Amino acid sequence: MTITIRRARPSDVPAISRIYAHAVEHGTASFELEPPDEAEMTRRMEHLLGNHFPYLAAENGSALCGYAYAGPYRARPAYRWTLEDSVYVAPDMHRRGIGRALLAALLEAAEAGCFRQMIAVIGDSTRQDSSVGLHEALGFRHIGIFQDVGYKHGQWLDTVLMQKTLGAGNSTAP
Repeated sequence: MTITIRRARPSDVPAISRIYAHAVEHGTASFELEPPDEAEMTRRMEHLLGNHFPYLAAENGSALCGYAYAGPYRARPAYRWTLEDSVYVAPDMHRRGIGRALLAALLEAAEAGCFRQMIAVIGDSTRQDSSVGLHEALGFRHIGIFQDVGYKHGQWLDTVLMQKTLGAGNSTAP
């Protein structure tokens, strides 16, 4: 299996929407309750790409098998050097290194964009060992846990916060 990581493009939205819809409907990594339609996913992608945030796609041959992006951690201007990451892999492609390849490329793109911190907000900490492990393997450190902050699929869910310094971090002004 050869995985290619590249910049995402609008023609990827149908596959991205299917991957995300599965995560929303069957998982607890996302706290959305209903999957957004393709028009909303297109709007989200255009917003991120239009504001120069990294948005990547993973392909196995010609099939899109995962995607990752980084967007603003918070809207207030003092946070403008800090990103929040999202990584999603097609359900039939888990545990093949695709998430790791996507996150590694995302970190590289974020550093090239002069960002200084990346935050991982990992939903449902008790079921996301693979996501926590992925982030740990790429240098994220645990910051804390928000307990019982989401309710989905009939249960209360925690959120794990992790953080990684990018580039010069806080050693110099941006």
